[in-house]
Amino acid sequence: MKLKRTLAAVLAAAMTLSMAGCGGGGNSSSGSSTGGSESGTTEIVFWHAMGGVMGEQVDLMIKNFNESQDKVHVTAQYQGKYDDELTKLKSAMTDGSGSGPDIVQVYDIGSKFMVDSGYIVPVEDFIAADESFNKEDIEPNLVSYYSVDGKQYAMPFNSSTPLLYYNKDAFKEAGLDPEKAPETFAQVLEYAEKLTKKDGDKVTQYGFSMAIYGWFFEQLIAVQGEFYADNNNGRTANATKVVFDENGAGLNVVQTWKDLVDSGFVGNFGRNTDDTRNAFIAGRTAMYLDSTAQLASVIKGVGGRFEIGTGNMPRIGEKEDGGVIIGGGSLWIIDNKDEARKNAAWEFVKYASSPEAQAAWMQGTGYFATNVKSYEIESMKTYLEENPNFTTAINQLHNTPTNEFTSGALLGVFPEARAKFEENMELVLMGQQTPEDCIKNVATAVNAAITNYNETTETAK
Repeated sequence: MKLKRTLAAVLAAAMTLSMAGCGGGGNSSSGSSTGGSESGTTEIVFWHAMGGVMGEQVDLMIKNFNESQDKVHVTAQYQGKYDDELTKLKSAMTDGSGSGPDIVQVYDIGSKFMVDSGYIVPVEDFIAADESFNKEDIEPNLVSYYSVDGKQYAMPFNSSTPLLYYNKDAFKEAGLDPEKAPETFAQVLEYAEKLTKKDGDKVTQYGFSMAIYGWFFEQLIAVQGEFYADNNNGRTANATKVVFDENGAGLNVVQTWKDLVDSGFVGNFGRNTDDTRNAFIAGRTAMYLDSTAQLASVIKGVGGRFEIGTGNMPRIGEKEDGGVIIGGGSLWIIDNKDEARKNAAWEFVKYASSPEAQAAWMQGTGYFATNVKSYEIESMKTYLEENPNFTTAINQLHNTPTNEFTSGALLGVFPEARAKFEENMELVLMGQQTPEDCIKNVATAVNAAITNYNETTETAK
């Protein structure tokens, strides 16, 4: 696959849009791999976007890997949030400096760009040549997301799905069963009415809230068992347009969302996901949607002031082939033309997806383990017994059918698409735009971006 020069300029603007990600604080550094050393150890560099506690867990994983053998030494380099990291990667891969990494973590919606870029070697190539690695050990829904035409391009690393978080104490006070989360958005509204508290005309606790986040829009289309884009979400051929405006799924989401907020029982805390999360932690909303990856931090934030429950992503519609799409990120091996470094990169990727490494990763971060055998480890069994809320995410993943709805759409312009949805959805909730105009405006903008991407990208499929 080849990437035309104009594509870097086209996507640079799209990728600089600020997305709600897991990158936070951390020490950013750059530098190139040095290849083999006199000691016979191959030195490689891993670029990632995990700051704060997540970054500490990345460092711990790499420390454990480096100490487990003496053939490969990995140096981790935090590159900022996902968008910043991808912008730096494109610069490093095109400036001829050789300053890029050997392995890079990329967020889910950067997958189409990475497949088209020509920067990488598909992990399928390494899997096919390595009899010690069993692809069936990796969660099938995760493999499906990162596969195109039956070939796996990246290794799932930090994977998540959306969950419904709720305040069990508030449920009890409202006369609701604290062990039973609402399963549909119709039920969410029923629960929200009972959970809402007021002081005069002022709402002191909303029943439910969700941030204006494009990821939720995509999830709620997949939950309906409908496509976001044509050509089966860009899985059977390059997507040429969105179809959520044609199949009714997009309007169902926006209208449902508007009706919830208009009820007065559902709060709107805006586009910053932290604001909605903090509202839940502070007791200003009794239920909200968030990533599974935030569970550990939410538990810590609540600090035992109330008991937390988790439920599946509520449904719109009843189609059995609908379900959630994974989020998070994956590991990509760079085609640096150095066989020793590429093989060394595979050794780390293989280690990072092992049962033991993924069990430790889940317990340290809240992302669920990508390796199914992680759940056979005794420490993991004990952990899940002590932290049953994490089981919700695992069960939701396992109960989601693996198909082209739940594999998610492959779009090279997803950052721009998410931003356009969020801009327009905010106008709807402010009463400045109808749901119908919202869907029309988003579709028009995203279709133009898709056309531009396709025209500036040469792909060989």
